[in-house]
Amino acid sequence: MITLNTTYILAGLLFATYALFNLRDHSNPRRIVNALFWGVYAVTFLFGSMLPYFVTGCLAIALAVIAGTGKLGKGKNDNEQPAVAAQREAKAKRFGSKLFIPALLIPIVTLLGTLTLKYTPLVEGKNVTLISLVLGTVIAFIVALLMLRDSPLKAIKAGGQTMDTVGWAAILPQMLAALGALFALAGVGGVVANLVKDVIPMGSPLAIIVAYTFGMALFTMIMGNGFAAFPVMTAGIGLPLIFHQLGGNPAIMGAIGMLSGFCGTLMTPMAANFNIVPAALLELEDKYAVIKAQWLTGVLLLLVNTAFMYFFVFRF
Repeated sequence: MITLNTTYILAGLLFATYALFNLRDHSNPRRIVNALFWGVYAVTFLFGSMLPYFVTGCLAIALAVIAGTGKLGKGKNDNEQPAVAAQREAKAKRFGSKLFIPALLIPIVTLLGTLTLKYTPLVEGKNVTLISLVLGTVIAFIVALLMLRDSPLKAIKAGGQTMDTVGWAAILPQMLAALGALFALAGVGGVVANLVKDVIPMGSPLAIIVAYTFGMALFTMIMGNGFAAFPVMTAGIGLPLIFHQLGGNPAIMGAIGMLSGFCGTLMTPMAANFNIVPAALLELEDKYAVIKAQWLTGVLLLLVNTAFMYFFVFRF
């Protein structure tokens, strides 16, 4: 049976490979620091289920310390070589839109796996969606190799070079989601609930909904991740007020609540992997250019999500 731990081991092996590639990359003056960073990250996946929580926490702190030194770097990217660039361009012209097939396979396999694999003994039922996502990624990887007739090692190395370019921001969603869970366990949701009760009228469904959706967006802007904001705001406002007090539909509340949080993602530099990293990869002069281009969309979507929540959460 494929379990969630199986996917963690697969991810750990991949990051361990990135660490080894960095050790061998003499074009990167910071290869040791890079190797240490991805090596520690690999350990959290490979042995996280066996390590004491304290040790895992120390590893997470080590990752933050390594990233905080600002010593992560990257070596010479193979794609920067003229011969490799010309080969890539030739393949792009040859395959055209077919290059999207591997990318489209990931959501297709994930959806099909989520709907079907839970009825089989092949995978762990409670984590079928995450396992299906990993299966979709593996299948897409194999299909891409067969299409392009390229080397798996070369593909993994290119993935490692991309991760080196992104750097510490690549692990930010996971770290912030864990932080959100810690905040929820620490009772931050209760503090938020008390603050909301002191400020807004408890008899007004609209006021409570606005507090929830705008609170999701605001907390996401602070935390940089909707998954970090969700447990706090849902524990503080969503469940006690919208669900228990007003009788709202928890599924609609959760879905639109997350979408409201994602609106905040569009408007904050804290979501570095979405907003700052793309600007760096595109070599834009203004590192906040992505946020400036999409903040208005985020505001409009937040207003629409708030309206949807108000009209639907109490009617279905």
